[in-house]
Amino acid sequence: MKQTMRLLLVALLAGTITLGGYKMLEKETPISFAPQPTSHYIPTNLTAIGEALSTDFTEAAEKTVHAVVHVKNITVSRQPTNIYEYFQGGGQPRAMIGSGSGVIISPDGYIITNNHVIANAANLEVTLNNNRTYTAKLVGTDPGTDIALIKIEGDGDFPFIPFGDSNDVRLGEWVLAVGNPFNLTSTVTAGIISAKARDLNQFDGNPQSFIQTDAAVNRGNSGGALVNTRGELIGINTAITSETGSYVGYSFAVPSNNARKVIEDILEYGNVQRGILGIQVGNLNTEVANKMGVDETQGVIIGGIEKGSGADKSGLKQGDIIKKLDGVQVNKFADMAGYLGSKRPNDVVEVTIIRNGTEKTLPVTLVKLETTSIDDLGIEVKNLNKAELKERGLSNGVMVTRALTPEIARYKLEGIIITQLNDETVNNIEDVKSIMAQRNYRSPIKMTFMDTQGQMNTFIFR
Repeated sequence: MKQTMRLLLVALLAGTITLGGYKMLEKETPISFAPQPTSHYIPTNLTAIGEALSTDFTEAAEKTVHAVVHVKNITVSRQPTNIYEYFQGGGQPRAMIGSGSGVIISPDGYIITNNHVIANAANLEVTLNNNRTYTAKLVGTDPGTDIALIKIEGDGDFPFIPFGDSNDVRLGEWVLAVGNPFNLTSTVTAGIISAKARDLNQFDGNPQSFIQTDAAVNRGNSGGALVNTRGELIGINTAITSETGSYVGYSFAVPSNNARKVIEDILEYGNVQRGILGIQVGNLNTEVANKMGVDETQGVIIGGIEKGSGADKSGLKQGDIIKKLDGVQVNKFADMAGYLGSKRPNDVVEVTIIRNGTEKTLPVTLVKLETTSIDDLGIEVKNLNKAELKERGLSNGVMVTRALTPEIARYKLEGIIITQLNDETVNNIEDVKSIMAQRNYRSPIKMTFMDTQGQMNTFIFR
């Protein structure tokens, strides 16, 4: 026990001496907290807000809210009450009400809206931002662009929004979406231009060129105004992309240049005059460029030339790559479709192409696109000139340009030439309209046509 205590005291003494020696030898190093450079972290959304606050939204809003109206569409349908009325037609009339927005574009009361807002209307009512209501009349529509023109009458001038140039809009530019949804009086939301020349294929395969924006647009805003910060009309709000039916971040507007051209055609001609180059085209990408042996990956490549068209007469050739139209850049087909959508037949367009690595510009006179839809068959057809018919060995017929329904699209009828309907000769689209107008809507349709391989066929649609 004494031996253990002795060892413990020796250990304690050795530890004390060691610790004391370490402290004597240790060099004092004072600890200091030096001031660090101040960092200012600004959330990214505050940057956007700062830029927005430097833009005068109030002036643009004040200029436009009173010219955007609420459009009420009253349709009348008949509800069958018995089996006889179900098969023969008739029944109790039933009123259905739809609504949307519209934009007054002239002091005498002309209003642009969407075709789907006023479709099948028996009566149209327009309510202004001051809650005054007017009965409107339908002037004309163009389902292809989803644009309609209506008119109201009043004692004085109406507030209106002047047109801007939609070709001048830039990505990132601030815009306002002005609508009059659900008769709540005009509502304004802000956003930026997210994309230009956006093609939405769900519109029955109809090639379009929309302005895309992140300004909030909901169902009742259809037909409302997309305006720049100067209060100029640069688009007609038309569609949203959403799985829920409500706004989730993207909305789409028909460019004002296209909408303006549509209504001017309706007022002058009663229908829309579409000018085309007369070519078959495809978009360029790396795969196509490699196959063609070209370096370009942006632009529209010409896959074929229609005989007798403006493209044919101007000297455009298969394999040419279209890069510009009147100096406006063309990166994809939607760019070209959007620009040509603001042009008319007989307009001359300067087409800049690349051919064999060399850039050149050729003037092309646009020709009229003459089409009509055969709704009962779910197809659209166009007239053919003599040269096109001769090339296929035919003396008459109209060509199917596109399918109007997913069911018909499966049959891939584009390019076939219809020579007869119900055993009557078809020379042009006027013959098509006449034949279809005379038939009993319950009777089958017999269609005789030449397919793309040159074989004659007959289909009977029941």
